[in-house]
Amino acid sequence: MPSRKTKAYTRAGVDVDLGNRLKGGLQARLAATHTANVIGKVGGFGGLYRAHFPGMRDPVLVSSVDGVGTKLKIAFAMNRHSTVGADLVNHCVNDIAVVGARPLFFLDYIGAGKLDPRVFHQLIAGFARACAAAGCALIGGETAQMPGMYAPGEYDLAGTVVGVVARARMIDGSRIRPGDVILGLASDGLHTNGYSLARAILIEQKKLSLEARLPGVKLPLGRELMRVHRSYQPLMSALPRNVLKGAAHITGGGLVDNLPRILPIGCDAVIDTTSWTVPALFRHLETMGSVPREEMYQVFNMGIGMALVVSAKDAAAVARLTKARRIGRIEKGSGRTRLV
Repeated sequence: MPSRKTKAYTRAGVDVDLGNRLKGGLQARLAATHTANVIGKVGGFGGLYRAHFPGMRDPVLVSSVDGVGTKLKIAFAMNRHSTVGADLVNHCVNDIAVVGARPLFFLDYIGAGKLDPRVFHQLIAGFARACAAAGCALIGGETAQMPGMYAPGEYDLAGTVVGVVARARMIDGSRIRPGDVILGLASDGLHTNGYSLARAILIEQKKLSLEARLPGVKLPLGRELMRVHRSYQPLMSALPRNVLKGAAHITGGGLVDNLPRILPIGCDAVIDTTSWTVPALFRHLETMGSVPREEMYQVFNMGIGMALVVSAKDAAAVARLTKARRIGRIEKGSGRTRLV
């Protein structure tokens, strides 16, 4: 029989005291990411951020919410959790960078059947590290204990970022014209999309160990799959004003579905798939899984994590500044991506 000294809620699977102890130590870690605009204390009902943007005319707030998908399954198997925390922040930051926004603050959500202090602290460390690198304040979040909702040792993550951009400096794709150049910034592996298919091929079908080594892939499989989603915001924000006509974060949907999101009416994005060397992991996925070429470019980033659209006259300078590769062009069309 359970001890009557144990709280009823704890016996039901929710340890409120443990949650309070874990969150009680967050003050210093979160404060390290704060700017002068952050007001209030950690642990309030809402994070407080003073909307004060000196020198910025007509500021526009930009927000995005996302998760890291079934990449979490690899984190569970590897028992490594700080990198998925950084993945989440960087993914969200990239999503608002495409309109020219700089991140202001980030909020996280962790849902678990039972809190594991070690895992919790790794996740928070990942959030804090990535937020600090992005100049983004980690101002709060939610940690939910939900017995029976998740398998033992598993959890879910989601995050929201809010940023700002002057309306006159927004990047919306409206200036894109036929003759413009598409530049590609390299990804660091799969980033945070395509993991359901990758796991199905590599682990379920081919029965590969996470310690397996694939030809041409430098890291063991597990470590390769856990590579951190790259943040492109610092590179993009350093470019001269009005050089970028459009930018697409290459996440779920790949080049096929993400580039059309920024194309004006009457334009196609033509991608020369021979213009860069597709990393070996993607080639293994294609051959091992017998995945059609078009689907590969719709599910995975294929080694390109961010696409930038610039005028032909600016292409060489932007490529030099960002270490991007010319991967395509804009032509007259119906608003789709064409692979050549």
